[in-house]
Amino acid sequence: MTALAAPAVTSRCLPAVSGGVDRAIRVSTAVVVLAVAGIAAYISHWHAYAVVREYGETGVTAQLEPATIDGLVYASSMVILYAARHRLPVPRLARWMLALGILASLAVNVAQGWSHGLVGAVVAAWPAVSLVGHPGGHLRAVPGLRTGS
Repeated sequence: MTALAAPAVTSRCLPAVSGGVDRAIRVSTAVVVLAVAGIAAYISHWHAYAVVREYGETGVTAQLEPATIDGLVYASSMVILYAARHRLPVPRLARWMLALGILASLAVNVAQGWSHGLVGAVVAAWPAVSLVGHPGGHLRAVPGLRTGS
């Protein structure tokens, strides 16, 4: 009776199956991230709008104020992305402004849902969580991008 030996496992990385498959993974990830980000930004904007209206703002101011939160998150993220792509140190102000924008987004979303209790607050906050979680978590899929500092 002969024993069948399992192939030796090496610590080397296996070659990619196909460059086309890797590209499809990156493209599909980017498409989904952009779709989720767009949906989350839309919902988050209207949650912020409702909170701003509730506290007395009206008209154009009520419409534009939520964009200051999303704009802060976007601008700070782009500064951090630029620094990472060019292997530059990330400015502290960009990190602080990103954190502030994330906190503001979470705050207005939680405030919008709070009247429906804890579950309402969590459900209302979810778009902000998904918007914040997607770009950072998937930047590693971009070849040559170093997100660590």
